[in-house]
Amino acid sequence: GSGRGFSGRSYCGGVNYGGGLSVGSLAGGSYGGGNCYGNGLGFGIGGGVVVGGLGGDCLLSSCDEKVTMQNLNDRLASYLDKVKCLEKENAELECRIREWYATQGLSCEPRDYSCYYKEIEDLQNQIVCATIDNNKIILDIDNSRMAADDFRVKYETELALRQSVEADINGLRQVLDQLTLCRSDLEAQLESLREELCCLKKNHEEEMNCLRKQSTGDVSVEVNACPGPDLRQILEDLRCQYETLIARNRKEVEDWYECKIEEVNREVITSGQEVETCNNQVTELRRQLQALEIDLQAQLSQRNNLESSLAETECQYNTLLGELQNQITCVEQQLAEIRAEIECQNQEYKTLLDVKCRLEQEIQTYRCLLE
Repeated sequence: GSGRGFSGRSYCGGVNYGGGLSVGSLAGGSYGGGNCYGNGLGFGIGGGVVVGGLGGDCLLSSCDEKVTMQNLNDRLASYLDKVKCLEKENAELECRIREWYATQGLSCEPRDYSCYYKEIEDLQNQIVCATIDNNKIILDIDNSRMAADDFRVKYETELALRQSVEADINGLRQVLDQLTLCRSDLEAQLESLREELCCLKKNHEEEMNCLRKQSTGDVSVEVNACPGPDLRQILEDLRCQYETLIARNRKEVEDWYECKIEEVNREVITSGQEVETCNNQVTELRRQLQALEIDLQAQLSQRNNLESSLAETECQYNTLLGELQNQITCVEQQLAEIRAEIECQNQEYKTLLDVKCRLEQEIQTYRCLLE
């Protein structure tokens, strides 16, 4: 309300703390239906505080004045007790906040992850070592592949050489077959010449026997003529010539045959040695190729195992980092909630302090008016 001497003040929108003090407007009524003091001075606590104007309609007696002062004192004492209780609870809350900050750390400062640095460094070293080992394995695989390519080229070269040697051996076998045929032909010619020689000998003996029979008789004929040719001598000469020719031909054929046989045997022995050497080289190359393939498979399996272990390690530590991040997020949320709660409590505390100051001003004004 308004009056002649003072303007009334009302505290609207009261502050509640656990159903404690309530300071509101005059519309809520006054304590004990409103009280007046002196010449129209009215006030009320609980429903509102009113400083009205002078010239009220009711006068208070000394008993009412004492009751009003007693109620005012009781209300003020209860208010001061509640303020002290709030201050005590605020101090306890601040102590708890300090203890929590001391154990958990300040929210404005970054969290101390120094306990994880050693583990992270070990993981990084393991990753670097695994990368180095992987690169070494890749280098060994490349070297093995290059060696395998070299052995493959050598194998192809040796295979081509072996095929050429086998082709030469086949050609020499054809030559050997031709030489065998020639030898057979020459042996047949030799047999025919021997048979012809036997026939000639037989004919010569028959002719000699006939001539001997003709020469044996009692008739003696003397012819005064020049002596005819000596057939025996002629036949002996022919026989010597044939025998010389046959011996020379036989010797030439035997020498040519032995020379060819020796050349063919020498070529066959040389080719056999070369083929055996090539077979040994091919066997050795195959053995080396199988050993290299086995090493390659072992290196590949080791590489796959290392890659799988590296992936599992990365997955585990990613999961661990995710859990740590979730914990950090939860702690940050809790800190934000605690900070918001502290701000709300500080705001309430400031509001209560403001109300306390205003009430003290009102009490001071009331005392001045009482005086």
